[in-house]
Amino acid sequence: MTTWMMLTAPILVMLSITCVILQRQHLLMALLALEAMILALVIMTIITLNTSWSMFIIVMLTFGACEASLGLACMTAMSRSYGNDRLNSLTTNKC
Repeated sequence: MTTWMMLTAPILVMLSITCVILQRQHLLMALLALEAMILALVIMTIITLNTSWSMFIIVMLTFGACEASLGLACMTAMSRSYGNDRLNSLTTNKC
């Protein structure tokens, strides 16, 4: 069971990086791709390391959750201010 996980976890990381590169215009899609990358890295860490590193895995998941909540708060503030989540709308001046 863990052999297919060891093969798919790096592929998930590469797909997440590709999604960030392709969807760099929309903030929500980039945040979702970054969250998928964090979860793939956690899966890789669980598979490769033994159970003595369980605290490191919990800390990594905590940082991933904090990153997701901070990104969602920034996206909510941006969508309320500018009306959308497109990153190129940050450069427009609305006086």
